[in-house]
Amino acid sequence: MSCAHGLNDAYASFVPPLLPRIMDNLGLSIAMAATLSVSFSIASALPQPIFGYLADRKGRRILAVAGPLISGVFVASIGFAGSFWMLVLLLTLGGLGSAAFHPPGASYAVSISEGKGGGARYSIFSFGGSVGFAVGPLAAVGLVQWRGMEGLWLAMLPVVILMPIFFFGLPSGRAEVSQASAPPSLRMVLKHFSGPLGLIFGISATMAFVQRAFLTMEPIIVAHSGGSEALGAVALSVYLGAQAFGTVAGGLLADRVNRASLLAHLCFWALPAHLFAIWMGPQTGLGLVATAVAGFLAMATLPPIVVMAQEMMPGAAAVSSGIVMGLAWATGSIAVLGTGVLGDSIGPQLATLVSMPIIIVAILLSLHPALRRGGADSVASI
Repeated sequence: MSCAHGLNDAYASFVPPLLPRIMDNLGLSIAMAATLSVSFSIASALPQPIFGYLADRKGRRILAVAGPLISGVFVASIGFAGSFWMLVLLLTLGGLGSAAFHPPGASYAVSISEGKGGGARYSIFSFGGSVGFAVGPLAAVGLVQWRGMEGLWLAMLPVVILMPIFFFGLPSGRAEVSQASAPPSLRMVLKHFSGPLGLIFGISATMAFVQRAFLTMEPIIVAHSGGSEALGAVALSVYLGAQAFGTVAGGLLADRVNRASLLAHLCFWALPAHLFAIWMGPQTGLGLVATAVAGFLAMATLPPIVVMAQEMMPGAAAVSSGIVMGLAWATGSIAVLGTGVLGDSIGPQLATLVSMPIIIVAILLSLHPALRRGGADSVASI
């Protein structure tokens, strides 16, 4: 699952470093370029609770294998798109594949029924995705510089070859489905959502916005300051590469300390890290260090978020994962459109800097008494 996660998320990071090239080829504004990135993000996030429900009810293997395959084929086909709306369509279809993968993938990984160690197990799964995210920008830019946008289709070959192999390597899940209790009703889900699960959702949505705003705007900021396409890709790879280590650290710490306190500390330090990274840029060594620290802290929040959510709804691990990953990521992604529109008015760098203080919302939510009690109980229970 970690390897499949890496393949899936590599395609998810193809678009941001190519945005300056796409903008030039099609004459797009910053807001339209942000729309392309957000189209994939929403499609890959919003349907996740639905796919999670299907995985809990029908089995996980089909979705876990078909998701990366669909994502890879459609994202690698964007080089053939001759218009803005064709790009939106291809990215939306690719995003749906990613949405199908994440809930069953996270459910396979955490295995909440096995008790202690869910944070560490999820960190391995998430590490694979973060490595894929980090490799994706360099792979996309390198392939396009070698073969042009039309040659990007070659990127689909790894997933086309490997996913059928993965299908036979995963358990079918039929026994789990037959033994499982009925998935929770919508009313029960909403009841959980009105409590601590809603707080977790808010933290996840806020941090998702921060990460997607950075990933979307940073290559545009670099291009506006006269930097190269390759430099924008390097900045994203440093940010995403550091996230791979952040998710491991977050997963290990989630099994050892109060998770609510952990989230508060990670979000608190993520704010100055992102501000410094955006202000200094990747042109200097210090700027790249700030970029790495920002990526590390932002992604370290995800393992405790997912584990806490699955513990709140242990009978519906894929659904709960879909809520705090997919639904939260979609909510955060939509807000990136505002940053794009603001960027057309005041410039991409200032618009991104103005957007970052929203992290304060995540800090306040993590300090909520109900969540802190839940975090303490979760640690005590394992």
